[in-house]
Amino acid sequence: MSTPSRARARARHALAPAAALALCAALAACGQGKGGDDKPGGAGRPGRTAPASPSASSPSAPSASAAPTLPAGPGGAAPVFSHGARDGRKRVALTFDADMTADQGPRAARGERFDNPGLIAALRDLKVPATVFMTGRWAEQYPDEARSIGADPLFEVANHSYSHHAFTTPCYGLPTVPRGTARADVERAFAAFRTAGVEHVVPYFRFPGGCHDDATLRETGPAKVTAVQWDVVSGDAFAKRAEPVAAQVLSQVKPGSVVVMHCTRSAAPTTEEAVKRIVPELRARGYEFVRVSDLIGPPGA
Repeated sequence: MSTPSRARARARHALAPAAALALCAALAACGQGKGGDDKPGGAGRPGRTAPASPSASSPSAPSASAAPTLPAGPGGAAPVFSHGARDGRKRVALTFDADMTADQGPRAARGERFDNPGLIAALRDLKVPATVFMTGRWAEQYPDEARSIGADPLFEVANHSYSHHAFTTPCYGLPTVPRGTARADVERAFAAFRTAGVEHVVPYFRFPGGCHDDATLRETGPAKVTAVQWDVVSGDAFAKRAEPVAAQVLSQVKPGSVVVMHCTRSAAPTTEEAVKRIVPELRARGYEFVRVSDLIGPPGA
């Protein structure tokens, strides 16, 4: 894909709280911002892959204590994971960002839906394991759904920050978490999960917009999380039709891929239909669907 085409594909990823912010936030979430990219590592850091887990076919979701992580980086910085081992094993992880910013409560109160129960039901019907990156604010707004996702052994719940504000700037117009508060924002999201009673929470974190730099990796390191990026941008955010989303994913997936999608009806209304197209086609190609924890694999594997 050409550089302009890649940029346009990335522009459809992020979910922004206002129309004026939508395009710039979308670019950020596809890794166009400083430190955020759809290449492993971002900000000049090499991406890391991990060997595949031999137990990937197990239907049991990992507990937080059992979920594998990568070793910390220099100075205790959070390590970055973007895709699994390119060892020819046809395994792919679908990941879904359950986005909701700290200030979107009034919009939810007026009826805007930041959840997508139909998508979760489709994943269950298709028996597709997945990793859901949830903001703390989303868990507070939809505690019953958050608990249901966490209680299902198909799924694992990971951290997408509490506020869905950018952790570094520029990040295409997203509000920014003040320097020195990154760890607190991550831990606030984990606290929101505990309050909601969410199970199967794994120690993985996705930066809002994918934007990060060395400083934010060092700040989040003490939270003992592995930062999870992606290597396949679905383009589902703001998409009007499912067909282009499905085609984009199917054209990009490789063994070990991590696909970024959304679990937010208001800004990604075609995701459920796209998944229904993607899953059977990838299975026909011989792919197995796994969670991020399965791609990272147990330590030493």
